[in-house]
Amino acid sequence: MADHTQALSFGMAAADYDRFRPRYPIEAVRWALDGLEDSARIVDLGAGTGILTRGVLALGHRVTPVEPDPEMRARLDAATPGSTALAGGAESVPLPDGSADAVVVGQAYHWFDRKRAHAEIARVLRPGGTFAPIWNLRDDQVGWVAELGRIARLGDNAGDVIEKYTDFGSDFGAIELGEFTHRATLTPDEMVAMLHTRSYWLTAPAEQRAAIDEELRALFATHPDLAGRATVDLPYRTIVLRARRR
Repeated sequence: MADHTQALSFGMAAADYDRFRPRYPIEAVRWALDGLEDSARIVDLGAGTGILTRGVLALGHRVTPVEPDPEMRARLDAATPGSTALAGGAESVPLPDGSADAVVVGQAYHWFDRKRAHAEIARVLRPGGTFAPIWNLRDDQVGWVAELGRIARLGDNAGDVIEKYTDFGSDFGAIELGEFTHRATLTPDEMVAMLHTRSYWLTAPAEQRAAIDEELRALFATHPDLAGRATVDLPYRTIVLRARRR
């Protein structure tokens, strides 16, 4: 299980998290929920500020967001008309048995105590329901993106996700893999602000934060693919792991 302090560090940066974190490509969200009828009952677990919630709502489904951090919930409620986040986590979901057609997770599955979370997700899902964690992952095959990850101590990549999570426990069938690409266009200052919403930076000592920021600004000023650019396209691979409840 991931570090609890880091997992609950995002609330202090909720507004910037919601503003600068990348959205999920609609085709990825649609693939995650493939086969569900219109206006299905979806739970967004670890919903954060509602980035994925809004993507699912755009497809016409009903969404119940569940999020443990009160500051993230407040931002979700403010930014997502018609939706109210419930207090709760993956290991204790405040919903009845069999009440969801699908459970989605955006960028949060790696924080879960997976054994306990799988049992809760299976409880909440109807038989045949869908469980689909989704990640936006930087494309580290691009040289400057790999350097960005090294400087900011980001550390997550598609290989980690695909290789690390090979099953969701005995209540679920085999995992299917969906992979999509997209880009987020940001100014260098916005890119730094986005990186300030990462758990490593949020929990680092002040001197370490300052050193990271100095290296980041040097990267944007000197790298041949970035120097002099008013905006930068940050490439992402969106990975979806999808399985059905037995």
